[in-house]
Amino acid sequence: MKIVRQVKLKPDAAQALALERTLPATNESANWVSAVGFECFGLRASVRELRKLCYSELKARGFGAQAAQHLIKRVADAYTALRAGIRAGNLGREGSTRRRKAESKPVVFRPHAAHTYDDRCLSWNYDAQTVSIWTLDGRIKNVRFACSPETLKALAERRKGESDLVFRDGKWFLIATIDIPEPEVFEPKGFIGVDRGIVNLATTSDGDDHQGRRLGRYRRWQARKRSEIQARETRSAKQLLKKRAKKEARHATHVNHKVAKEVVAVAQRTERGIALEELQGIRERVTVPRDQRARLSSWPFHQLGAFIAYKAKRAGVPFIEVDPAYTSQRCPRCGHTERGNRRTRDAFCCRRCGLAGLADHVAGVNVRSRARSAWVFVNMPDPVSPN
Repeated sequence: MKIVRQVKLKPDAAQALALERTLPATNESANWVSAVGFECFGLRASVRELRKLCYSELKARGFGAQAAQHLIKRVADAYTALRAGIRAGNLGREGSTRRRKAESKPVVFRPHAAHTYDDRCLSWNYDAQTVSIWTLDGRIKNVRFACSPETLKALAERRKGESDLVFRDGKWFLIATIDIPEPEVFEPKGFIGVDRGIVNLATTSDGDDHQGRRLGRYRRWQARKRSEIQARETRSAKQLLKKRAKKEARHATHVNHKVAKEVVAVAQRTERGIALEELQGIRERVTVPRDQRARLSSWPFHQLGAFIAYKAKRAGVPFIEVDPAYTSQRCPRCGHTERGNRRTRDAFCCRRCGLAGLADHVAGVNVRSRARSAWVFVNMPDPVSPN
């Protein structure tokens, strides 16, 4: 399986100047290639077609042969990803405002968007902890980088494929791909059902509750601080806002990593699989009052699910997603399903058999039950066709 590792570049003044000139110019040229491809082929632009139209102009702009080819491939890959997202319904159904907006204009790259480098444009010296990287001012060598000993060892042993050059908060980073061996998935003795939510980030069928109240309080405190700082309308206030940018997102990511690590550790120790609700597109399906829209939009349920999925895969723990319909309204004992079973957000009480408990725990139990049958179905051997 592939994971990523980030290293911090430490260029000197001349090297930093070359990087600062290269990244915006590269993205500007990518926007030009994207506009040309969109005008001629719409969303169907391919590498071969873009190469015929744009290669000579990119060479005239100072891009080397490999750099020009790589930039064209990057634009074509962006259109491929956009088409795949449209087919999957990630931008809404046909005719929706969001989808029409995406289909009506070319793909645009930010001035400091990350740019990918392959091994012909970027080489690593792990012993000296330096890289040699292509720029518009020529290839700059001996650019120092810093990382942990564990990351350095992983890079030296298992780095594979392309790396991304990233400029963030005035600092330069390289994000490299590590190809690690994928352990064999064991046959589960059972499943842990995980119900994700806003008040409770994750509630398992075992009754473990990873609450989101502290994260919610932290978000509200951050929102108040932003409002107070913005109200000053001074130069120092703007600098402070820029310094605090993404702090809340980093904190939420840290919390999600902790929750995912705990869930996977329990499953690995007890030799069980992990089951989650398949919640793709929930923001488009669910409507909430105006005062709760910001809260729903900042709900990191997808990130938590992605963290659990990749950590489970890395540990060899079985992972499956199940249908989320009525998991919090269905009685796990008698199967009776109706909205009245969940009278409040926290409480569940079956109106047929009287089973009562925490609604999120009941949802986790229902997810676990669906996972058992789904796992048997997914792993059922294909029938042998008669000769």
